[in-house]
Amino acid sequence: MKYSADKQEKYVIIELNEEKLDTTIAPELKSEFVTLQAEGFQHVILNLTNTKYSDSSGLSALLVGNRLFSENGSFILCGIQEHVSKLIGISQLDKVLDILPTQEEAIDAVFMNDLENNLKSESEEDL
Repeated sequence: MKYSADKQEKYVIIELNEEKLDTTIAPELKSEFVTLQAEGFQHVILNLTNTKYSDSSGLSALLVGNRLFSENGSFILCGIQEHVSKLIGISQLDKVLDILPTQEEAIDAVFMNDLENNLKSESEEDL
């Protein structure tokens, strides 16, 4: 699997450098998500700008990432191409996954999510 991982203090950006997110790539992507969670990352941005095709295995990998990071952080997809977008829509996963047009918007969303979580935990402590 060809990808780059830009690890920042608050988040990781994974840019998939593959045209197809399918059965050959999905298991490695899932493993990368598990590894990032084990390293303590709570926010992951998956940039799919270079990915023009996905199958059900690819969608499964996206759902694994969403499950691992959404509870205590965020899992955001950005740069989704037309075919992948249609598949997500047909599968009705657009109601489940956080999808933003650009990587910059995804980064902003990570900081907003982190701020909301901090405010929520502070208000729970006050009770």
